[in-house]
Amino acid sequence: MESKLKIRRFQPPDTDQIAQLFHDTIRSVNLGDYSEKQVKARAPDDIYSRDWKEKCSSTYTLVADSNGIVAGFAQLDDDGHIDCFYSHKDFQGQGIGRLLFEKIESEAQKRNLTRLFLEASITAKVFFKKIGFAVTKKQTVKIRGAKLINYIMEKEL
Repeated sequence: MESKLKIRRFQPPDTDQIAQLFHDTIRSVNLGDYSEKQVKARAPDDIYSRDWKEKCSSTYTLVADSNGIVAGFAQLDDDGHIDCFYSHKDFQGQGIGRLLFEKIESEAQKRNLTRLFLEASITAKVFFKKIGFAVTKKQTVKIRGAKLINYIMEKEL
């Protein structure tokens, strides 16, 4: 069956797939750059440790839909902050992140935002540099008792 990928707005029925995608992707993809303790702190066993339905409904959230499978999602806050930006672990390297970002950037421009900014993991930093973001600060954050390095990055529009 041919894959039909479309980028669309979040819908409440996407909630379970988004929660699972976030959990599984961090627990697998990020293991190359973080310890098991660190990835479990970032993506705890309780995949609903955050209220995904509320978070995705209350912000500009896009979903990459591949024949009913959530292959990725991205969130843009009103101030230009990109909160979540993930491609499904089984869809890595297929251009989904780039497609999501093009739509996020377009929306930011419609809103007359002058910059986008985010906190990127060690793993995601490479991708964000490729699409024009620059590191403004390396930082250590504490999440559920584990210390993790991430990078504040921004892109001028």
